[in-house]
Amino acid sequence: MLVTLSTTHVPATDLGFLLHKNPARAQRMDLSTGTAHVFYPEATEQRCTAALLLEVDPIALVRGAPEGFSLGRYVNDRPYAASSLLAVALGKVFGSARRGVSKERPDLVDVPLPLEVHLPALSCRGGPELAERFFAPLGWQVAATAVPLDETVPDWGPSRYVDLRLTGRLRLADAINHLYVALPVLDDAKHYWVSTDEIDKLLRAGQGWLGGHPDRELITARYLAHQRSLTRAAIERLTDDEPVPGDTAGDTDGDTAGDTAGGPGPGAAAGHDAVDAAEATRPVPLAVRRHDAVLAELRAAGASRVVDLGAGAGALLPALLADPRFTEIVAVDVSARALETAARRLHVDRMPERQRARLTFLQSALTYTDARLRGYDAAVLMEVVEHVDPDRLPALEHAVFGSAAPATVVLTTPNAEHNVRYPGLAGGLRHRDHRFEWTRAELATWAAAVADRYGYAVRTAGIGDDDPAVGPPTQLAVFTREAR
Repeated sequence: MLVTLSTTHVPATDLGFLLHKNPARAQRMDLSTGTAHVFYPEATEQRCTAALLLEVDPIALVRGAPEGFSLGRYVNDRPYAASSLLAVALGKVFGSARRGVSKERPDLVDVPLPLEVHLPALSCRGGPELAERFFAPLGWQVAATAVPLDETVPDWGPSRYVDLRLTGRLRLADAINHLYVALPVLDDAKHYWVSTDEIDKLLRAGQGWLGGHPDRELITARYLAHQRSLTRAAIERLTDDEPVPGDTAGDTDGDTAGDTAGGPGPGAAAGHDAVDAAEATRPVPLAVRRHDAVLAELRAAGASRVVDLGAGAGALLPALLADPRFTEIVAVDVSARALETAARRLHVDRMPERQRARLTFLQSALTYTDARLRGYDAAVLMEVVEHVDPDRLPALEHAVFGSAAPATVVLTTPNAEHNVRYPGLAGGLRHRDHRFEWTRAELATWAAAVADRYGYAVRTAGIGDDDPAVGPPTQLAVFTREAR
């Protein structure tokens, strides 16, 4: 299977610096799915084309698999038609470029370049129309032609394969991420097991465009192999600004240390995917800032035994587990399924015993008192209260501040005033499950009343860039129990 990527940016050979692959020599990388070759059919000052050719051995893919014999496992289109196999190769071979990292030409990382992408044989269940629906909203001009099932028998009609050519002026990192998501989505199949880790991969690759795509539900469902629980969790994170963990060497179809010998000429990158100054200046996602703010408050409070109330799928748990000062961590949620998802995402079954002993999962409703939650140093309510019906807030207040009564409570919630800065929100709430969203004054009033009733001192602050007119996007309230 083949994909080519061309540019007419001058000098066009800068493409080699951005891809971390030298136009002067062909390169070969062994992957679990086969062998990837990178070469440049043309490399002049006026036009440069990089080609990624993936040789797939369909027999090797199924060798050792426990299932019985099936001819389709040995005779199929995997070696020829672009699919999730090629997406994996893109992620590994062009890992630095996909993250927007270039040591030699950091000035070009964020510059839209004239680009042309060609996939001569793309598996596309939905035909040229679906390819158009996927790429056109992202700024591409799309030329998609259905490949006939048999040119000698026109009456048989088109096959499910498409000859796709994209042209546009985009950042190279965006172009690669578009392809990384599109290939398994258009094929509507993945060759490997889809688990909760795939949500993080999708949200990383879709950052900045997937949330606003008119077909985001279709894209998400197909990318996650139509697993409803995963699709639902991904959509919720897209609409609720949940954290997207950064790329790591452990990403099974992401970046690897094999992305070396970068651009052309002397001094080309010869090392691994290092984070350079260009990446360091990128905006920090709001969700990451929120996590950092919560962790900073817990550390400042000297907390070691922490309860994450409304933990959901466990977004905060990896950061808590990574800090040894948190010796006991309790994840609480009313949904048993959410807690199961959190356990899977954390790979609890493979966690070292010492680490596993620090973590407990409890199913419990936050509007009911629970004696198991008493006596902890701190409790976190991160993006939780806005999911509670207003008439149930007094019950939550009593359960958390009156019954559990931790020494410190760290709470975050959206700032409703900031919603005008989100295009398309049109005065609505940030998430379909939100029952309300407070202004800064409303949070301050509620927090002061709760603190007064239950013997706490409270202070409020903001998280994220502080807009002079409408304030930061997220609010923070820190309650400290007063000595009695």
